[in-house]
Formats: sequence, C-alpha cells, structure tokens
Amino acid sequence: MAESINYNAKYKDTLFRWIFGKDDEKGKQRRLELYNALNNSNYTDPNALEVTTLEDVICMSMKNDLSFLVDSKMNLYEEQSTLNPNMPLRGLMYFSRLYQVWLTKQDKDLYGRTVVKIPTPKYVVFYIGQPEIDDIVKLKLSDAFVVPDVSGEFEWTATMININEGHNNSLGKKCKPLYDYISYIARIRKNMQAGMEKHQAISSAVEWAIQNNLLGGFFAEQKAEVEDVSITEFDEELFIRNRRREGYAEGQTDKAIEAAKNLLRMKLLTAEQIAQAEGLSVEQVQALAAEMQE
Repeated sequence: MAESINYNAKYKDTLFRWIFGKDDEKGKQRRLELYNALNNSNYTDPNALEVTTLEDVICMSMKNDLSFLVDSKMNLYEEQSTLNPNMPLRGLMYFSRLYQVWLTKQDKDLYGRTVVKIPTPKYVVFYIGQPEIDDIVKLKLSDAFVVPDVSGEFEWTATMININEGHNNSLGKKCKPLYDYISYIARIRKNMQAGMEKHQAISSAVEWAIQNNLLGGFFAEQKAEVEDVSITEFDEELFIRNRRREGYAEGQTDKAIEAAKNLLRMKLLTAEQIAQAEGLSVEQVQALAAEMQE
C-alpha cells in the first residue's frame, strides 16, 4: 500500500534552513562554520555575516535556504532532497532579487556613468536526495537553452555538492553541524530501509540524535518541532515522487521525457537512475539516449 501523504506547500522552514539560517548565536556560529568549511577560510566573528535571506520567493519551491554576505561575496546556500536540473535558472532568479535588495540598501544608481560594483555571487546546492550523483556537479544555465549556445556569454552556474553519507566526507569533518545534520538524515533513511514506518523512523532518529548529542543539544531542545519538520520534508519528497508516477500513469509523459533528456545531457546519472527519478522505463530512457546521439 502506498504511504499516505499530508503535504502542505506552506510549511515552516526546512530543517537545513532552521539549523543554519536561524538568526541567533548558535545559528550564526553554524553559518560561519559552514562558510569556513566551504571556502577553506578561518573567520571567527559570526556577526560579520550580513544575512540577506529572502522569505517565500514566489512559492515554496522558490524559497532559498540561506544567503549571506561576507568579504564582498554574496553566498546563497540551498538544500535539495530531489534532483532538479533547473537549479541554475532558480539561482539566477534568486540572485536577481537579492541584488535588487542590495542595490536599494546601498542606494546605487544603475543609470550613472560609473560601474556599480556588486558582491561576487556563489550559489551552492547541497544535495541530500536520491538517486546518487557524483560528489560535485556543475549545473549550467546554458544546458536549458532551446538553441544551444557555447559562447559562454550568458551563463549561470549552480554548484551541486552531494552531502549524502559517504560523499564529500572532508566537508563534514570541517563542519561538525553539517556532519551531524547529514548523520541524522542518514539515520532516518536507514530506519526506513529496515522496515520502520516513516513517523517511527523519524522519532527513532531524533532519540538517537539526542543520545549522541548531535548539534550540541539542538535535538533535545527542539524535539517535537524537529519531528514535525522532518515528517513534512519527507512528505514533500514522497509527494514529488508520487506526482511523477501519477503523471506517467495518466499518460502525461511529455514533461518526464523532457526532464529525462535534460538529465541525459548533463551526463550525471545512469539510464536506470533517470528512469527511477522520472517515472519512465529503462527502455524509454535508453531509446531517448540513442535518439539524442543520432
């Protein structure tokens, strides 16, 4: 029997955003540790980070997880539990809004004769979903152009970092909060693979996190809220997968086929993985690959 889903698109912050985006002393410290781990830097003042997070951009799926300024750079960190080849376009839209906010605060004039210097953008997508991908994947906006363009004149890149357990271990070693978060998500999945029902798997993982003092007592302090957010996030992941399967069953395969073609162009996954992600048969994906090579 398929697992029932109570999915609300207007749910509260994701656990990742809650851990690293909260504007209290612990949240600031975790943000700083994450930034230092990604950039091999050694900043020590959490208050040096100017948070510029956007709230509810267009809709839930357009809500970025974390963005901040440091050292004249604008960093936007987002977490994804499903594989999405549209991240470069999403990032472009996010940064457009962020730059609008920044320009307004700085009272900059775009119509003057002087070049307006802007913070350097960096867009990182933390991928903690299935199917598996390489440790680091560069997604480019040009992959989505209807007419191929190799000039590089109109490019935007999303750097996707696979943080599933067993990938990019050095990053987790540099940032204990990220390591603890990854360990918690991995524990939930292991519990579910062992046959636990979703709610039980999450509750058991929270108890395990409390016993091991993950995130310095965060799970003990926010036990009920963490369980609630985790259930909603896993509902969303299941909702997206079921929606794809339902669309295929109704014969609405155009979007699935187009998405499969995009994944084939990106050369990230096997035919089996693409078929699983898009609700197609392996034979269909293999036929698409052969067609694209002609």
